[in-house]
Amino acid sequence: MCFGIVMSITKMRRCRERFVEAVLFLCAIASILVMLLIFYFLTQESFKAFLDLGVLPLLLGQKWHPVGDIYGMMPLIASSLEITALALFINIMIGIPLAIYLAELAGPRSKAILKPSIELLAGVPSIVYGFLGVIILVSYLQESFDMLTGRSILAGSILLGIMFIPYITTICEDALRAVPREFKEGSLALGANKWQTIRHVVIPAASSGITAAVLLNIGSIIGETMAVLLVVGNVARIPSPIFNIFDQGATFTSVIAGEMGEVARGSLHYHVLFAVGFVLLLVVSALSIVADLVRARIRKRFGGY
Repeated sequence: MCFGIVMSITKMRRCRERFVEAVLFLCAIASILVMLLIFYFLTQESFKAFLDLGVLPLLLGQKWHPVGDIYGMMPLIASSLEITALALFINIMIGIPLAIYLAELAGPRSKAILKPSIELLAGVPSIVYGFLGVIILVSYLQESFDMLTGRSILAGSILLGIMFIPYITTICEDALRAVPREFKEGSLALGANKWQTIRHVVIPAASSGITAAVLLNIGSIIGETMAVLLVVGNVARIPSPIFNIFDQGATFTSVIAGEMGEVARGSLHYHVLFAVGFVLLLVVSALSIVADLVRARIRKRFGGY
């Protein structure tokens, strides 16, 4: 009697486990299917633009003038790269040292204040950052640098650099905390001080996670829409000179958000905007794949965590 009850309970547990496994498997398959459907839809809608204009003329064209049906993505590429590079520089210079401080140097009181503050900043909607950027940052740049308008590549870079500090800080802190305690204790036992241990042991051991955080943040920065739309000016032209960060610009996302509501469905402009989205998706997907490969390679070479 007892043996039969035990067997029935065991069977019920196995059925529950199989059911949970099946649900999780379906969720994984669903996420893959959604990604494939997105690629298929963007490919289908952007195919006409690439077919009519040509791949290289569309990607390398230096003018974006929808009224004259002139479409070249080079102004978008140039502005996006400049904003991403400068924003990432700000991001790294503040985010990684902050992560090191939180993981290795901060006391309980400092952590109790900084950790919730960073998490709170990560939860602020991008439109709020954009609104504050228009009210405060754009006005400050306009007055300080005697600009015709403060909306510029510099404004977009500063705003995105500050906006994504919580993300890189959180990921880097997790990577630093994952370093085994034995590594630190062994370094200190050999006579190294705390800073030498952090510099020569902890950071190299966590380099795979830090590198992945930087690469993933590039994808997040280049894919941001509302905040950059409000402060960059959304003028699709190549800066003159090319590194003039005080000039206005337009990114992939700002052009899509700013022009999609005005185009006629099925027009060439409509398909070109989908082509812009397709190129952006390829860039972000490539960055995600590179982040995984770099992280795996660094982990294999240095034993990172």
